[in-house]
Amino acid sequence: QAELVESGGGLVQSGGSLKLTCTASGPTLGRSPMGWFRRTPDKDREVVAVTNWRGDTTWYADSVRGRFTILKDNDQNMVYLQMNSLKPADTAVYYCAARRDEVYASARDIDYTDWGPGTQVTVSS
Repeated sequence: QAELVESGGGLVQSGGSLKLTCTASGPTLGRSPMGWFRRTPDKDREVVAVTNWRGDTTWYADSVRGRFTILKDNDQNMVYLQMNSLKPADTAVYYCAARRDEVYASARDIDYTDWGPGTQVTVSS
């Protein structure tokens, strides 16, 4: 089983940017669809952005479309989430996830098999 680890979270002011990195070790996830999800204390885990195994097809939640970009680097076994124009409502723990042995991405968290421990993103107003 692959291990996923997120990094790049932190505290940023409203309007600022952060870039999250998900690094995979163990079995390669180069052929796995990947996704970024987030959770706050008062909301269930929600999808942020997903990409297919090639990284050439992406999908975004309405709340982040136009501000966030998901990038998949199969050579480096990494997935990134570039977050721009951050808002206080983006404050959450962000998780990366892999959908092992599948081809297509999914917006449902139950479809993902491997998860990282999460990284905290806090956006101050």
